[in-house]
Amino acid sequence: MWCLDNFCTGDPENVAQLRANPGFRLLRADVTSDLDIPGPVDVVAHLASPASPPDYHRLPLETLSVGGRGTENALRLAQRRGARFVLASTSEVYGDPEIHPQPEGYWGNVNPVGPRSVYDEAKRYAEAMAMAYRRSLDVDVGIVRIFNTYGPRMRPHDGRVVSTFVRQALAGSPLTVYGDGSQTRSFCYVDDLVRGITAMIDHRGLSGPVNLGNPAERSVRELAELVLTITGSRSGIEHRPLPVDDPTRRRPVITRARERLGWEPLVPVDVGLRRTAAWFTGLSRPKPGSAPRQPAADPRSLHPQTAEA
Repeated sequence: MWCLDNFCTGDPENVAQLRANPGFRLLRADVTSDLDIPGPVDVVAHLASPASPPDYHRLPLETLSVGGRGTENALRLAQRRGARFVLASTSEVYGDPEIHPQPEGYWGNVNPVGPRSVYDEAKRYAEAMAMAYRRSLDVDVGIVRIFNTYGPRMRPHDGRVVSTFVRQALAGSPLTVYGDGSQTRSFCYVDDLVRGITAMIDHRGLSGPVNLGNPAERSVRELAELVLTITGSRSGIEHRPLPVDDPTRRRPVITRARERLGWEPLVPVDVGLRRTAAWFTGLSRPKPGSAPRQPAADPRSLHPQTAEA
């Protein structure tokens, strides 16, 4: 297995536990550059992209590039090798939805020139390109639309709501809620998501798209209160203005995932949040003699190099 990453938002430590596996190799590379892998290739899973608002606001051109040029490079690799191609798309293709909950047949309500558009439209374009390769070149394409996901190894300052709330609660700081907190999200634990992506990889011939998310919808205010309860924090809640184009409701219809993949989320939100909070607590206690973890570098400062694990 080859894992490619330019670490513009990732961290090599996230796969450190795989270094003892002789079948795993980590390559520092950018998918927007020419892409090739030695040896046979059975599956190309394209998960590359900044995915949180602070990241794609900081890297708007890179976000568009990885959705366009990066997707085509990955598709070309799959085409050359006769490999299955699976695209990690997003619930953001639905924008601020006018249909609730969101089935895969809904075309979305996206502002193409708004501050979130670099991510939303990059993923919509990536889906269109994947389907064009399927129709024109017979590439075995599969598309999953990922809804809000959380769990261990999230960056404390990545700007996502779960990581932000947990970090603030553990630090005793006020939890930042944008707007009145009535906007809703559906939170899927990372282990469940990995099972869903794996099922899509294994289901050759299924193009989708397929929603992967937890249909247990809750408001952001409810999430904040649950995090406070789980962590035992005495932090308060601080309200700030709602960002432009922030979706008001988000919940997946997962009938297709249940029927075609035999998949549904199994980890309740309270259980997943406890696991996430425990990991964040351990992260704030560095091991004796260990160096502090450094923030991810700007992708433009990285040079390709191979690190075998």
